[in-house]
Amino acid sequence: MKSRINIGVVGCGYWGPNLIRNFRALPNCRLKVMCDVNEGRLAHLHALYPEIERETDFARLVADPDLHAVVIATAVPLHFPMAQRALLAGKHVMVEKPMAASVAECEELIAISRRLGLVLMVGHTFLFSEPIRKIREIVDHRDIGDLRYIASRRLNLGLFQRDINVAWDLAPHDISIILHIMQEMPHRVNCCGGSHITRGVEDVTWMSLHFSRERSAIIHTSWHDPRKVREMTIVGSSRMIVYDDVAGPEKLRIHDVRIERPPLYDTFAAFHYAYHYGDTYCPYIKHEEPLRNQCVHFLECIREDQTPLTSGAQGLDVVRILEASTESLRNHGASVQLSAVNPAPARASHPTPPVHLHRNGDGDGSSARIPAPTLSAAQPRITHEPES
Repeated sequence: MKSRINIGVVGCGYWGPNLIRNFRALPNCRLKVMCDVNEGRLAHLHALYPEIERETDFARLVADPDLHAVVIATAVPLHFPMAQRALLAGKHVMVEKPMAASVAECEELIAISRRLGLVLMVGHTFLFSEPIRKIREIVDHRDIGDLRYIASRRLNLGLFQRDINVAWDLAPHDISIILHIMQEMPHRVNCCGGSHITRGVEDVTWMSLHFSRERSAIIHTSWHDPRKVREMTIVGSSRMIVYDDVAGPEKLRIHDVRIERPPLYDTFAAFHYAYHYGDTYCPYIKHEEPLRNQCVHFLECIREDQTPLTSGAQGLDVVRILEASTESLRNHGASVQLSAVNPAPARASHPTPPVHLHRNGDGDGSSARIPAPTLSAAQPRITHEPES
């Protein structure tokens, strides 16, 4: 790989401009082109960054022989066809969360990247944040005792999606964090929720993940809450951690609290559980932008031929849980054993049949057709990535 890596960013809606800003500022990296079908968005970003080429045709972008890597920040239904096409064109790929819309799609992207020796990375940005790194360090050193459970809330008012439910929109970050802390996959998933705005698209969900040794995690996601909430509580046998991502500089608080059960008791007074209340403290956290760390890591993996921290395998794990949550939702919250989940048969690498995708968020009912990677390309609609 050349010392300077040429990058193309696809999708200039909600999240794409943040990726453009970060890659543009990194050394030994050239943000060569940004791609979107919305020419107004492209014109606005070109006014800010006039040296970056503009493109409305994704096919021309991936056909550029000088482009080494493609970063995809589009709506979820476009993740697989665009990532597949970029990989088959010999480009390294970083795709936003969730990696794809099904386990089968994830497995195919992993197979292509391995066969062609290309980096495939998923944008689980929070794994590059200092608070999550600190939590993992604290848990690994058993500073909170035995990990018992994790409770997460990711709530806000909107943005309502039409092609994915709130779990697929908001929960991938929490799932990736929980798997990173637990260091194992859950063996069972339950999920229940409700559809209040768009029939069949849940806008509030409660997901339960069940791990070994009686450990568990609960994820509450909603598009109906009046406040933006990004909070996670990690409960141990001797201490507890509260992580509030929308708080000020003190995002992490460690509470020296626990409940102790008396081994023996002879009187009613001794029967009561002992509640220990100690100090609360905030560990020092470096203030770095997680997305910048993620972009740096992507470039390092390309240069050094490394497997990313958030590789395709990790992206597959998250989508496997999301698929199980969907199955549970369709069965009124019934438990789904992950080992029993039977994904659809994997797609053939090529030729791939045309994919018909509805444009997200414009309300005009128009659709886009993305031909197979081996065919001459028609222009896909590039829709905006939902809110993180």
